[in-house]
Amino acid sequence: MSISTENIEKTLYDYQQRDLQSIFEHLDDPNDHSNLLYQLPTGGGKTVVFSEITRRFIAHRKEKVVVLTHRIELSHQTSRMLRGFGVKNKIINSDVKELAPDDPHMCYVAMVETLNNRLQEGTISLKNIGLVIIDEAHYNSFRKLFKYFEASTILGVTATPLSSNIKLPMKDHYKKLIVGQSIESLIKNKYLAKANMYSYDVSLKSLKLGISGDYTVKSSDELYGNQNMLGKLLGAYEEIAKGTKTLIFNNGINTSRYVYETFKKA
Repeated sequence: MSISTENIEKTLYDYQQRDLQSIFEHLDDPNDHSNLLYQLPTGGGKTVVFSEITRRFIAHRKEKVVVLTHRIELSHQTSRMLRGFGVKNKIINSDVKELAPDDPHMCYVAMVETLNNRLQEGTISLKNIGLVIIDEAHYNSFRKLFKYFEASTILGVTATPLSSNIKLPMKDHYKKLIVGQSIESLIKNKYLAKANMYSYDVSLKSLKLGISGDYTVKSSDELYGNQNMLGKLLGAYEEIAKGTKTLIFNNGINTSRYVYETFKKA
């Protein structure tokens, strides 16, 4: 969820309040310190929810919170959202080479690879971390950091609670799943717009699965970058979207370039 202003509305929707209550029932249980996974569809406001979780956790527990992201853009968006909720925070990115033990921040937003490197180097030592929030928790790059936060509760948030690696199931690290509102419910209650869907019959038989369970880059490029598929894409655009502002999602950089050249030529 991309938010570009710090003056955001702090009122949460009813379904977000219910999810917050469920999450804090778990966090406040003195007999259960297991890791928790929270699922909410894209557009449901996961960043809003965990920003409010962060604010309440710091205010009530007086313990620090670390929010982990896997992309620099998400780090900045998350930092702005947290500030909008009144949570002062520090981004730990490649520019941060060390962190003083007495650093006063109660919240850190960290890039997973950068934080892992600094912790290995010993230039950063994070103390009194009560809660670790992992955005897009289905990515497996975060697992390498779990050993540093064995005394903390970890809350993973994702729209798709399925591991990006079929051999590393999420149940190995998360013991409880809280499921938020469904896409159908969010549309029904006017939180999300209902989309007009169009489908086209294309053969995906040439796609090959890699060891991680995803389609291989090579087979995807060959399928979506061939002239037949590009022609179908152009035809679909001219049929249903011509003259409108359009966003095309592609499987990778190569295909994006092929699509660009196809549309430019047309």
